[in-house]
Amino acid sequence: MERRKFLKNGVLYSAATGASLFAREKNFPQKAALSEKIEKVKRAMLAMQRYAWEQGVAAQAMLESGETEWVILMAKDAVLRQLDDGRLAVVSSNQGVTDPAANGEPVLHAAKITGDPKLKAGSEKMLDYLLNKAPKTKDGTLYHIAHKPQVWIDSMYMAPPFLAVAGRPDEAVQQIEGFRKLLWNPEKELFSQIWDDELNDYYRKDFWGVGNGWAAAGMTRVIKALPQKMTSEKKRLVTYVREVIDGCLLYQRADGLFHDVVDKPETFIETNLAQMLAYTIYRGIQGRWLDGSYRKYADHMRSVAHQKVDEYGLVQDVCGAPNFESAGTAAEGQAFFLLMEVAASECSSS
Repeated sequence: MERRKFLKNGVLYSAATGASLFAREKNFPQKAALSEKIEKVKRAMLAMQRYAWEQGVAAQAMLESGETEWVILMAKDAVLRQLDDGRLAVVSSNQGVTDPAANGEPVLHAAKITGDPKLKAGSEKMLDYLLNKAPKTKDGTLYHIAHKPQVWIDSMYMAPPFLAVAGRPDEAVQQIEGFRKLLWNPEKELFSQIWDDELNDYYRKDFWGVGNGWAAAGMTRVIKALPQKMTSEKKRLVTYVREVIDGCLLYQRADGLFHDVVDKPETFIETNLAQMLAYTIYRGIQGRWLDGSYRKYADHMRSVAHQKVDEYGLVQDVCGAPNFESAGTAAEGQAFFLLMEVAASECSSS
C-alpha cells in the first residue's frame, strides 16, 4: 500500500519532526542512573494491585528481565489464586477468559526451574482450559470474557504466546488468525477492539492504541516461540506485525506518542502504545525479521517514555487503571517500560 512506501522511504515521520530529531534520541540515562530508574519502575509495579492479566504481564516483564526469583514468587501466587476450571491469578469476580493465560508462560517457566509439581499442574490446567473449556466462536476463536460472546484484541497477547510455549504452536497461530479475521481492518492497517457475535457486529470498532500494542507484542512473542519447522507461519506473522507497526506509525504524534484511539485526536494522549511498539521493534530487529531502519522509531518512543517516569518510578499518562478510560498509571504500563528496556538492551548487544 502507498502508506508503506512512505514509511519505508522515511517520509512519514520526518515530515512531522525532522530527521535531525533522531540524532538527539540517545539522551538516555547513563548506566547507573538507568539501573536506578528501572529499579524504581519495577518497585512501583510490584506495589500495585493486580488483576489476572496485570499479574501476568508483570510476571512476563520479570521473566524477560531475568528476575527468576520474582518469576517463581509471582507464579506461585498465580497458582494460589487459580480457579478450579484452570484460570490463573483470578481475583474478585473477574470474568476474563484469556486474561489469566497471560500468567501461563511465567508459571510454566517457574515449574521447569523449580520442579514444583503444583506449578506444573497449574500450567497444565491453564492449557487445558484454553483448549477444552474456554468459550469460543463457532470456528474456535477464544472469547475474551465469560459472560458475553465477544472477541477482544487484548486476547492476542494473553493466550497465543502461552499456547506457543506450552507445546501448541499450531493452536497459537490458529487463534491469531481467528482474532485477525474478526478484528483486522486492512484499509486502516489497524485492529478494532471488540467483535460481538450476538450483535454480529463490532461492539467497539475503535482502533484502540493499547489494543494494537497488545496485538503487536503478542504476535512478536509467538514468532520467537514457534519451532523452526513452522517457517511459513513465522513469515506470515512477521507480515502481520509489520502491518500493525506501520498502521500505528501513520498516526504517531510529533512528540512520539499516540492518542488513546489512534485515529481520533480528540481522545487523550497516552504513553503505553509507544512502549509496546518500541518493545516490538527491538525484538523484531534482534530476531532479524524486522529491518533496522525501524530502530529510529523505537529509540524515539523509548526516549519519550523515559520522560514520563516520575520520581517514584511511576510511568505517567499510560491508559490508566482501574477503568482504562483516561491517562494515568497502570501495572501494564510499568511492565511494558521494563519489557521495552530489556528488549532495547538485548537488541543493542545482539
